[in-house]
Amino acid sequence: MELPFLTIRELSLLLKRKEVSPVEVTKTILDRIDGIEGKVHAYISILREESLKASKRAEELISSGDYIGTLHGVPIGVKDIFVMKGTRTTCGSKILENFAPPYDATIVERLKNAGAIVVGKNNMDEFAMGSSTENSYFGPTRNPWDLERVPGGSSGGSAAAVSASLCFASIGTDTGGSIRQPAAFCGITGLKPTYGRVSRFGMIAFASSLDQGGPLTKTVEDAALMLNVFAGGDNKDSTSVHVPVPDYVSHLNGEIKGIRVGVPKEYFIKGIDFEVEKAVKKAIELVEDLGCSIEEITLPHTEYAVSSYYIIAPSEASSNLARYDGVRYGLRVPDSNSLRDMYNRTRAEGFGAEVKRRIMIGTYALSAGYYDAYYLKAQRVRTLIKRDFEEAFKKVDVIMTPTSPEAAFKIGEKTDDPLKMYLSDIFTIPCNLAGLPGIAIPCGFTSNGLPIGLQILGKPFDEETILRVAHAYEIHTNWSEKRPPI
Repeated sequence: MELPFLTIRELSLLLKRKEVSPVEVTKTILDRIDGIEGKVHAYISILREESLKASKRAEELISSGDYIGTLHGVPIGVKDIFVMKGTRTTCGSKILENFAPPYDATIVERLKNAGAIVVGKNNMDEFAMGSSTENSYFGPTRNPWDLERVPGGSSGGSAAAVSASLCFASIGTDTGGSIRQPAAFCGITGLKPTYGRVSRFGMIAFASSLDQGGPLTKTVEDAALMLNVFAGGDNKDSTSVHVPVPDYVSHLNGEIKGIRVGVPKEYFIKGIDFEVEKAVKKAIELVEDLGCSIEEITLPHTEYAVSSYYIIAPSEASSNLARYDGVRYGLRVPDSNSLRDMYNRTRAEGFGAEVKRRIMIGTYALSAGYYDAYYLKAQRVRTLIKRDFEEAFKKVDVIMTPTSPEAAFKIGEKTDDPLKMYLSDIFTIPCNLAGLPGIAIPCGFTSNGLPIGLQILGKPFDEETILRVAHAYEIHTNWSEKRPPI
C-alpha cells in the first residue's frame, strides 16, 4: 500500500525497522498536500520547512538507534485552535490572522516529545463555532467523499485531512460534537475524551466547561495510540484531572462478550435519516452477535440538551472572547477616534457573523435580569442531563447512538438557518454537557456513497471500554478501510 494510506501502526513498524525514513514519509505527505489541498482546503497553514527539519531530526535519532515510540517520525495535523510556538495560530478568525504564540499547547508539546511531526494547522470554524467548517475566515473545507458537501465542524479541516490522507492523524477539539460529527461525515474515527482527561492549556477557549481535545484518526487503534501520548493531568491546567492513564492499546483485544450496551430511545427520533438509522441499528445487531447484551434505555432530558447548550456555550464564549479587544494581541483596526471606537471597530471587523451571534446571545443570557431565567436554568437542565446518564450507567457499560441524524449535507445548505445548523449536533451535545467520553466510528454508507457514523458513549474516565467496543466492531467490518475517491 502507498505510504499516505497507511495507519499510524503500520507506518510506525516501517519507521522502526528503518524500511522508510521520516524524511521520505514527510516529503510524501507534503507532495500529496500539494496535489490535493487545493480541492479540499483542509489546512490554514502548511509548515513545510518546519516539518522537514523535524523529520531530519527524527531520522537522525532513529538512525542512531534512539527510537522514541509509535509516533516517532509520523506526520500529523493540528487544528488551528492549539497554540504552537512561533507558528501562526488563527483559530479560523481574522482577529488572530497574524498571531504567533510564544509557547506550545500541552497537547502539542506532548506529541512533539513523542516524535510526531506537525505538517500543518488544520482549518476550522471560527473559534470552533460551527458544525460545517463554513465559518472559517479562510474559506470552507470540503468533504473528500463529495467536494460539494461539508466535512462537518468545527474540526472539519482535521477530519478532511485525515480522511484524504493528507496526514496520518490530527488533533481537534470537541465542545458539542466538533470531533465526533466531522469524523462521522468524513468516514474516520474521532474520540472525545472525558472532560479533564486531556489538558486544555494552550487550547484557545470557546466554552471552558465543555471544550476537550482529542484525536481524529483512520482507525480506533490509532486513536488509542494518540491518546496514550497526550492524556493525563497537567499542572498548567486546573481543569485537568490527575488520575492514572491506562495503556489504551492494551485493552484492544477484540473481546467484548458480556458488555452491556444501552440504546436510548430518544436518539432514534422522527426526522432522522432512514439510511443512518438502518446502518446504526445494524451495527448494534453486530455487537450483539459478538456477545454484548442490548438494553433499551431512556435519557428523558435529551430533548432539552440543544437549548441548554446554546445558552451555556455562548455565555462562556461571551466571557472568553472579551480578551480580543485590539489592545494586547491580534488585530487592531488603525486610525480609531477613541479607545471605545478602537474596541468596537476591531471586534466588528475581526469577528465573523456566527461568532458575533453567539457573543450577543451569551452576553444577553448573562445580563442583569436574565441570568437566572437563562444561564442558571440551563445549568440546572445540564445537571438533569448528567443525572440521566448516571442512572443509565448503573444498568449499562456503554451507550450506542447515531453520531448525527444525517450524513454530510451540501455546502451552503444550512448557512441561512442557524437553528437548522445547530440541530446537526443534537446527538453529540449531551455527551459534552455531562463531561463523558465518546467516540465516533464509521458504520456504513448512504446510497450516494456518504459515510455514516456510529457513536459510543462511556462512563467518565472509561475511555478504554468505548475504545475496546469500537475496535471490536471495527475489526469485524471493513468500513475503516474505505477511502474517498479523491
